[in-house]
Amino acid sequence: QVQLVESGGGLVQPGGSLRLSCTAIGITFSHYRMGWYRQAPGNQRALVATITGGGSTNYADSVKGRFTISRDNAKSTVYLQMNGLKTEDTSVYSCNAYVSDAQTIWGQGTQVTVSS
Repeated sequence: QVQLVESGGGLVQPGGSLRLSCTAIGITFSHYRMGWYRQAPGNQRALVATITGGGSTNYADSVKGRFTISRDNAKSTVYLQMNGLKTEDTSVYSCNAYVSDAQTIWGQGTQVTVSS
């Protein structure tokens, strides 16, 4: 069974930190570009960060310098370290595994709420 299992969301105060994890099951993990996306109520899903199997990264301008994406191919897990969180980072964060448009997998999503 192919699935992405996310964890690490929650409630944090502005300026705080969280680390999201996403473990892939049933895929050859190193072959996939992994990514984190987010969607706030009333908004479209937006890219947060991606990382290729070789470790090349890409970030949305809004999170550059605050968020870090990384992966451990041996554990089939991708991480998103989020520092300096802002209220506008509040969203449902979803993990994505991508090879092609016909071969892409989404996690169930995890809620991140930044509030005082």
